Amino acid sequence: MGVKIAGVDGNLITAVFSGKLLHAELSAIQKEAGEIIRGLGKARILVISEQFDGWEKEGDWGDVSFQCENDPFIDKIAIVGDKKWEGLAVIFAGKGVRRPAIEFFPTEELAKARLWLAAGS
Repeated sequence: MGVKIAGVDGNLITAVFSGKLLHAELSAIQKEAGEIIRGLGKARILVISEQFDGWEKEGDWGDVSFQCENDPFIDKIAIVGDKKWEGLAVIFAGKGVRRPAIEFFPTEELAKARLWLAAGS
């Protein structure tokens, strides 16, 4: 799996996920993203999944400490990926139970996701 912060542009953090998501990698990228968010004050997050293959079974996937610490500073989260992962991705991201607005966009709608992120809250 490859998980990385691909860039920060203004208040937009772009993260790229590929392959099978390992809990340790998620924890590491959340730590890095948290440091960036604290530096920005407010952030919007674009998550791009490429050739995503699901989640490993091991790990404490119920840990919500990142959300508790950072959600007050996140306005929106756009997830872009293969349509087959939409349901699981929005559940995993906590759509409807977290403060930030969270939307899923199919891979071919990356430009639409960017427009949604750029629009007012």
